[in-house]
Amino acid sequence: MTWTAPEVTRTEPPNIADERSALQGWLDYHRATLRWKCAGLTGDQLVLRPVEPSTLSLLGLVRHMTEVERGWFRRRFGGETELPPVYYTDEQPDGDFDLTDPARAEADFAAFTSECAAADEAARGHSLDETFGTREPLDLRWIYLHMIEEYARHNGHADLLRERIDGVTGD
Repeated sequence: MTWTAPEVTRTEPPNIADERSALQGWLDYHRATLRWKCAGLTGDQLVLRPVEPSTLSLLGLVRHMTEVERGWFRRRFGGETELPPVYYTDEQPDGDFDLTDPARAEADFAAFTSECAAADEAARGHSLDETFGTREPLDLRWIYLHMIEEYARHNGHADLLRERIDGVTGD
């Protein structure tokens, strides 16, 4: 049986909320949007690179965002510097995009979901004003804003990829 990316119900971010709830709401919305763009596609479709010469694929974007979630929330902010990258190595710096495998799509989606939950846990209970880093300190608020920007950009890529794969469009 061929695995197919599951359907996703997206929850709109709050219209009125405190800062933390608004930031988390928008981050969760963008996380769900990436999964939503993949819904109904098989592993073979998720690894397609329909916009040559780009190496972008929907599964590559999911894998990339898994790395980004881990890198910002857990490794940098949480100080878990011993955590290894999930998909890339020194020898394969673009492994998140270049080493996609349709047979691993379900596991890659599970890793994404798990890493998002771990990122939320790393931030839970910390003030948005809490800083990290020594050279150029940043605060947790900056991570949330950066992640929302990163997802928004890549979800735009996902729009184009999905349309090229099967013609599906949507917001």
